Amino acid sequence: MLSAEIKSKIDKLWNSFWSGGISNPLTVVEQISYLLFIKRLDDIDNFNKRKANRLEKPYKSIFMNLTEKLKEEGKIEEDFNYELLKWREFKHLDVFEMFDIVSQKVFLAIKSMGGEDSSFTSEMKDAVFMVPKPSLLQESVRLIDGINMDDADTKGDLYEYLLSKLSTSGVNGQFRTPRHIIRMMVELMDPTSEDKICDPACGTAGFLINSLEYILEKYTNPESVFIDEDGVLQNRIGDMLTKDEWENFKSEMFYGFDFDPSMVRIASMNLMLHSIDNPNIRQMDTLSKIYEEENKYTIVLANPPFKGSVDKEDINAKLVKGAKTTKTELLFMKLINRILDLGGRCAVIVPDGVLFGSTKAHKEIRKTLVEENALEGVISMPSGVFKPYAGVSTAVLLFTKGGETNKVWFYDMESDGFSLDDKRNKLDKDGDIPDIIEKWREIKKDKGVEPTKEDKWFWVEKEEIVENGYDLSINKYKEIEYEEVVYDAPSVILDRIESLEKSILEEIAIIREMVK
Repeated sequence: MLSAEIKSKIDKLWNSFWSGGISNPLTVVEQISYLLFIKRLDDIDNFNKRKANRLEKPYKSIFMNLTEKLKEEGKIEEDFNYELLKWREFKHLDVFEMFDIVSQKVFLAIKSMGGEDSSFTSEMKDAVFMVPKPSLLQESVRLIDGINMDDADTKGDLYEYLLSKLSTSGVNGQFRTPRHIIRMMVELMDPTSEDKICDPACGTAGFLINSLEYILEKYTNPESVFIDEDGVLQNRIGDMLTKDEWENFKSEMFYGFDFDPSMVRIASMNLMLHSIDNPNIRQMDTLSKIYEEENKYTIVLANPPFKGSVDKEDINAKLVKGAKTTKTELLFMKLINRILDLGGRCAVIVPDGVLFGSTKAHKEIRKTLVEENALEGVISMPSGVFKPYAGVSTAVLLFTKGGETNKVWFYDMESDGFSLDDKRNKLDKDGDIPDIIEKWREIKKDKGVEPTKEDKWFWVEKEEIVENGYDLSINKYKEIEYEEVVYDAPSVILDRIESLEKSILEEIAIIREMVK
């Protein structure tokens, strides 16, 4: 959780942009993201330099490489000192000189980071530095400079807090996914170095970043974990990955798509800050006719738009086969099934309507899940998980493409570790998530495991699901235990009343004697 001090700084920064004339919330987030990216780039460059010195290896600053590249292209003066591209250097400059350096040189440098053929450079070509005046930049640099972003959780929480301020959030059915829910889904999928992971509606790339961190942590030798010079625990160094696995990790493992260009740029920067030199993030409406990928990914993690519909004339023909629909939540389910490779696995958040909707399209989606795939799990989540943006009840579906459904694991999550009101305060306990992960791993090892009376999960046989019209709502199958209430006989109640009256009369008599 972010400290009150950091939240106060972000609030002040947000208000500064607002009063500076930038009124579009997404533009504010994007501009702040550029500055966070520039600062974090300097932090990473400095860390890599210290690491190289410790290992007695040569090191060439990324800022030197960028400066040489811009000089070759004639976009920067021959005598320009690359050190001035570093946050730690330009933050000390005069306010007008700082503005000139950042807007005309630093921003130009980061736009070209990925190389001519990279998706990052392609998506960044339309990026515009919109900080309107030197004084606002100076104030922004001052505020951001006091935020330590070395800690991965702090970075994630900071992005979440920024995105929470988007008043337009939810207009297109988009809701930021809480990081602890993302982490839960990643742990349930348990990705490896051989996976190819995709989020077809990636937003700021939360699922991809968490998958990346999970894999690095998984492939880090416990003996290699250390605390660096700044006191930050470094347990995600991936020293157990082979050279080929590292190359695959950096270039062929993570893929994301989003129709919003601002989100694509933020997601790309987010991945680059996590060692992905050339992020595979593309601006794309994955439901449209121009997106043709299929049978490609081994894992799909997603929280697709919940509500709204799309132009039926632009929907990909492969998604309109069968029952017709323009509902995004149903179309994304069809899309995910299409882009998963045979044997590929998925964890996806869906609104409860997908589980029990009565339209032909709803039933077809559920029938496909059960009859043409291995539907393995349904985790029912409480309605407050997405507050304050929405109170909609949701569930996580877990399935494998092309497998066979025998019985389905249902879990009734009652708490995610946070209050279920608009404040979403952290509770003393972690809720049901640790138990969900533990029990999922148990049943994956042994399908014969049966629940105890204390467990919040249970099995449902495929035949029962089919008999219920492929209804996947947990309340359809959850057993309700009724406790028998035994009432006292009337004579017993009358005796108690008589005894009470007698006691009261005795108390009154004592009080009267005392008054005399």
